[in-house]
Amino acid sequence: MAEEKLKLEDLIGSVQRAEEIERIDYVGIIGGGLMGQGIAQTIANAGLDVLLVEKDEEKIQQAQIDLSLSMEREIARWAMTRSEMKAVLARIKWTSERSEIPECDLLIEAVDENYDLKKKVFKELDQIAKPETIFISNTSTLSLTKIAEVTNRKDKIIGMHFLNPVPKVPLVELVRALETSDKTVEIIKKFASRIGKTAVQVYEYPGFVTTRAIVPLLNEAMHILLEDVATAKDIDTAMKLGYNFNMGPLEMADSMGLDEVLAWMETLWTTLGEPRYRPCPILRKLVRERKLGKKTGEGFYKYDEDGKIIK
Repeated sequence: MAEEKLKLEDLIGSVQRAEEIERIDYVGIIGGGLMGQGIAQTIANAGLDVLLVEKDEEKIQQAQIDLSLSMEREIARWAMTRSEMKAVLARIKWTSERSEIPECDLLIEAVDENYDLKKKVFKELDQIAKPETIFISNTSTLSLTKIAEVTNRKDKIIGMHFLNPVPKVPLVELVRALETSDKTVEIIKKFASRIGKTAVQVYEYPGFVTTRAIVPLLNEAMHILLEDVATAKDIDTAMKLGYNFNMGPLEMADSMGLDEVLAWMETLWTTLGEPRYRPCPILRKLVRERKLGKKTGEGFYKYDEDGKIIK
């Protein structure tokens, strides 16, 4: 009788632990850049609490301003109400400290697309997060398996490649690393659905699906511009009207951030060695000049304070 009671208690305990792992109410995001802000807004809008961690107070203040301005523009377009904006901001806690990270049920890394940086972040998080916490990387080109090597939870490492602008794009690529468990995939699929995203499962490979497919198109559009075949506006108009694109490739690159696009191309060019991924010289020039697209006010186009193209 005592043995049966002990087995029952063990069973109940294991079920409770499983439920705790699956229950995601507090999400930590490391990195408050454009993608981190968009992910935070999306998750908070779904009713979950968010902890957004940045390097220092200066970066926190800038991220807060950028996110507020972004939502103000949505309000101006009648895409959001002011009360919705207040509710979203109320669910986001901003900090430069990592003391609250152990309280998070899920951690999302959204730092720059750099191996060493991501591995450093994952190693640090692995030492302070709860053992059952799943780690997500928003990488668009890098190997999750290599990033996971610095942790003691390789089965709990998975990728969620969000597309910009995160709150508007209904897709997320769910990237499975070599040792990612079925349980982790199942939990994150449910999480993706909960925050309003359709998850497409992909296996680890440079560029996955969306980045690998879009990069050659962006690169070719840049070469067309470089060769004076047509203006940036006419290239984009041709693709929008000819192929029913919502946004032309050059404006799309500007909205993604030209430094990010260059990083994707360089990673794909290095890892796959195929000419279609070799960055166009005009892209390198713009990045050198810090003309990074919408976020700096100039890229292939010039933009006003509201992010609209100045004609």
